[in-house]
Amino acid sequence: MAKDDNGAEHVPAVDSSSVVRVGAPSGTAVVARNSLENPGFAPHRSRITDTNPKEERKAERTVYTLFYVSVAGSIFAMFAYFAFPITAEDPGSVRLNNLFIGLGLALALLALGIGAVHWGKALMSDQEGVDERHPVRGTDEVRARAVEIFQQANEESGFGRRTLIRNSLIGALIAFPLPAVVLFRGLGPQDQDPVALLKETMWEKGMRLTLDPSGTPIKASDLTLGSSFHVIPEGLAEMGHGRLEEKAKAAVLLMRLKPDQLNEADDRKGWSYQGIVAYSKICTHVGCPVALYEQQTHHLLCPCHQSQFDVTNHCEVIFGPAKRPLPQLPITVDAEGYLIAQSDFTEPVGPSFWERS
Repeated sequence: MAKDDNGAEHVPAVDSSSVVRVGAPSGTAVVARNSLENPGFAPHRSRITDTNPKEERKAERTVYTLFYVSVAGSIFAMFAYFAFPITAEDPGSVRLNNLFIGLGLALALLALGIGAVHWGKALMSDQEGVDERHPVRGTDEVRARAVEIFQQANEESGFGRRTLIRNSLIGALIAFPLPAVVLFRGLGPQDQDPVALLKETMWEKGMRLTLDPSGTPIKASDLTLGSSFHVIPEGLAEMGHGRLEEKAKAAVLLMRLKPDQLNEADDRKGWSYQGIVAYSKICTHVGCPVALYEQQTHHLLCPCHQSQFDVTNHCEVIFGPAKRPLPQLPITVDAEGYLIAQSDFTEPVGPSFWERS
């Protein structure tokens, strides 16, 4: 505070570029924006590969060696698929198959990633830069500048002149997806008509419905309203060779509703028993197991892609990518009260992407 010649007090003028206000909310100090100077970049520190040609060549050899290791890992994964096949007679074959394929894929991806990171850290341009924001325009000048930037990036990365790194990277990127292509071979039946395989299952007239996985027969009296059971054909639990393949087609969901809640077509009124219905557990989208039953809405939900089926209306699709209802298994009871199948499914089970006549 100062006084003028007349004795009046006044506040002296202060340069706003250096104002610091104390007493802002929460007791913080507010500094004027232009009171801080741009510190700029820190002094540049050259890497050893920038100053020592011998170390640069060593880093280059490391990078393309890692890319070739990635190629070897991809090839090993494909080799492991055939060298360690999965067989129904040997449950341990699943473990070996997954182990060696996983090791090959892990080696391929890890070597590819480490090689790319080492390339960027040791060999690519290490100069700092600032990219100014500007409006995006599709003018000739912008396109010409884009070409110039790509050319500059090529020079800085050495992609065009480091042929061993470039070729090994291209080879690793080409080889890496190949194991996935080979593994797709195991997703479908080999040398057989998928339509015929999916149209017939183990179910036949008079076969009892049993609990999965115990194989215990089910009586109609065992089911209460709102209950659901995972069901397999009688005898499947004791099967040896081919058990998993047959279960993949014949698995069924069994549910009990009030009889008046079922909107049954005339030609299917005899397919249920006192409100008990059985439907294929295999989603008609891509074959995932439909295992979630909503008791209040009577909807079945596929957890893979969220297809939903309405049990009260012959499991018609009400949501999701599935294109057709779940196939229904006609059921009744035998003389002892056990639930049995009237026949096999009347249509192919499973996904709809197979070509069907």
